Amino acid sequence: MRLIHRGILLCFALLATAPALAWGPLGHRIVADLAAAQLAPAARAQVDALLASEHAQSLADIANWADTLRDDPDQAALGKATAPLHYVNMHGSCDYKPALDCHDGQCVVGAINHYAAILGNRSLSIAARAQALNFVVHFVGDVHQPLHAGYLQDRGANDYQVQFDGQGSNLHRVWDSGLLSTRHLDAPDYTALLQKQGPVALPAPIAPLDNPPAQWAEQSCRIVMHDGVYPDGHVISAAYIERERPLAERQLRLAGKRLADLLDRVLGDSRAVSTPR
Repeated sequence: MRLIHRGILLCFALLATAPALAWGPLGHRIVADLAAAQLAPAARAQVDALLASEHAQSLADIANWADTLRDDPDQAALGKATAPLHYVNMHGSCDYKPALDCHDGQCVVGAINHYAAILGNRSLSIAARAQALNFVVHFVGDVHQPLHAGYLQDRGANDYQVQFDGQGSNLHRVWDSGLLSTRHLDAPDYTALLQKQGPVALPAPIAPLDNPPAQWAEQSCRIVMHDGVYPDGHVISAAYIERERPLAERQLRLAGKRLADLLDRVLGDSRAVSTPR
């Protein structure tokens, strides 16, 4: 695995030209920082040990790794194999149907469940579990970007062109990074701003209760269905930013809380991380 910091730099360098895939680097780092601040001590110890195995210091250091794979020649095969795992295409409604929306687990919902199971399996090697942590941190962020559970026909609004800040863009990229960039804050300051709002209230669980990531995807999908998310005239106005940015920020806060809860659940005991092999 390449050094984490090199991957992050690649992600920043290619952001302007690469197709939009996820929250931008800023959003993913915010989710990771929010989660890290909410971890219980037992899970934090496990996370720290796994991070140390990759010479990373924080969840934010690994939060964007999954988006750099496609641009790293040494990881191109893994990037291609995991490309469908960054999103879920809901077919016809926002009610998640695994056989239709996530065939063979090839979507962000299936990916979160798959890699969380690897992360929590202490019989596996540290390398396998550390990689799973990378994916879990990233994919929990992804499923909370509403357009990652959007329309198949426009590739989650990658094909929906807009004018933003006087330049051509697409709606997916606006939600990835454009809305957040209007704050003109770096990740630590943005995280602090969101933390000042206090604990986020999680929506009530929806039956069936055996697949929380599916519910997260359904909730993201329903945001996409709100009137006005696709802007009239294809123009991102100041009014649009003021209306939609709070929704994006709430999604970041939900992602941070849910990521912390997931890590507490799969890592939250006092056993040591398994011996490397």
